[in-house]
Formats: sequence, structure tokens, C-alpha cells
Amino acid sequence: MAGAMSPPFPAERGIEVYNKKLGMWIFLASEVMFFAALIGSYVILRFGATGEWAKPGIVLSIQITAFNTFLLICSSVSMVKAYAAIQDGFPDKMKFWLLMTILGGAAFVGIQIYEYIHLIEHGFVPSGFTEGSHLAELVENGTLPAATMGLYGSTFYTMTGFHGFHVTCGVVSMLYLYLFKALPGKYTPQDFGGIEVVGLYWHFVDLVWIILFTIVYLV
Repeated sequence: MAGAMSPPFPAERGIEVYNKKLGMWIFLASEVMFFAALIGSYVILRFGATGEWAKPGIVLSIQITAFNTFLLICSSVSMVKAYAAIQDGFPDKMKFWLLMTILGGAAFVGIQIYEYIHLIEHGFVPSGFTEGSHLAELVENGTLPAATMGLYGSTFYTMTGFHGFHVTCGVVSMLYLYLFKALPGKYTPQDFGGIEVVGLYWHFVDLVWIILFTIVYLV
């Protein structure tokens, strides 16, 4: 009788998953404050600057970054599919969609590195612009404002760089789940806490990027 009244194993696992989920929500709350400070500082510096701000389309590659944004949104969708697949008891589909999410995140980081290389080659650096570069010529002929280029460069690389670091951490975390949890078959419809918790982080990172893309590249 005592054995019949014992709580089932999935319920015990459910409590553990809840604790992990709560921990992730607390961590994401701190991340909200971190990125809110970065974005708020950018807005204050941009609209409080005593001079014109450079138009993003002149300095940045909006088309490339728009495609990169699309990749990150797609990776968020594939993460949802991975979560739904393991919930429904389809571990093979979960592995596939988790792998697609990893590839999407890795592609985002790779394209961002390519963007940085391209920008630096054209003279756009955290301090503003390099002498003798293409951007220096645009500053000299008045196309770009010299007074605010330093602020523009420092805020751009700080915000996008920190976000890129968060994406990299997410990719590494998902790769760990894929290699050491998903492939060995450790996830079941009763125990998939890692997918859920990392999924929350990944959706947060995607949402932050949509905000950054809008205010840095489009506004």
C-alpha cells in the first residue's frame, strides 16, 4: 500500500524541471536589466549627442544583417519544434530540430564575424573610423559626421558584441545538450528539462536581437 501511494517518477522529475526553469527566469530577469542598460545608454547617447548621428545605411550592411536576423528567427522556430517533438515523444525529430537550431545560431555568429571584418576593412572601428579608410573619406566630404563617429562605433560594437557573446553561449549550451543528452537518448516525454530551459534562453536572445536590429540598423 505504501508503494502504491508513492509519487510517480515523472512527478519527481517535474519538480526538478520547475526549479531549473525558475532559475532560468531569474537569470533572464538579470539579463533584461543588463540589456536594458545597454539599450538605454545607446538611446541617451544617440539622441543627446550634440551633432548628427550617422545614417546606418551608409556605414552598416543592412541587407546582410537582415538575412542574419531571419536566420536567428528561424532558429527560434526550430527550437520550438524541438521542444514540441520531445513533448510528443519523438526523440529523432527533437534531435533534428535541435541540430537545425545549433546550425542557425552558429551561422548567425559566423555572419556577424564576417560583418565585423567587412566593417573594419572599410574603416569602421570602436573608436569611430581609421585614417585613410573609406569611412574617413566619407567623413572628409561631409557624408558622415565626424563628431559622433566615436560614440557610434563604441555603442555599436558594445551592444552587438555582447549579444554575439550571448548567442555563442547559447550555441555551446545547445551543442552540449545535443552531444551528451539528446544523442545518447537521455531525453524522454517525462524528462526534457534541458531543452525547455535552454529554449527559454534562446528565445530571449532572439527577442533582444530583434530590438537591437530595429534601433541600430533601421532607425
